Amino acid sequence: MASNRIDRISEEVMKALAEAIRSVKDPRVKNGLVSVTHCEVTGDLRYAKVFISVLGTPEQAKEVMKGLKSASGWLRREVGHMVQLRYAPELVFHLDSSMTHGAHISQVIHDLERTGKMGGEDEE
Repeated sequence: MASNRIDRISEEVMKALAEAIRSVKDPRVKNGLVSVTHCEVTGDLRYAKVFISVLGTPEQAKEVMKGLKSASGWLRREVGHMVQLRYAPELVFHLDSSMTHGAHISQVIHDLERTGKMGGEDEE
């Protein structure tokens, strides 16, 4: 029962944070296309582990993470206003590289299909 509540709160925090990130004025955050991919709120609702995906170079991703870390207090306050909780969770940002990893795997598969060296094909 409590797990469902935590999951719903995590979703609400993720939506509120995605909206708040769009209004951050820090040029480091505006530099790349930033999206919130996942959010995990702890059971006591004090901390939120936020996974961020950045479309751009690895250097841009590092700068975006620095900008988000410096704006975390303001973002926490904004999330607290948008999501009605007793305490606004402390935001801990992590870079989510699953999109980059998935794109790399897709590219490798595409290259293998193009060259015709896919395993499992019987050649007679």
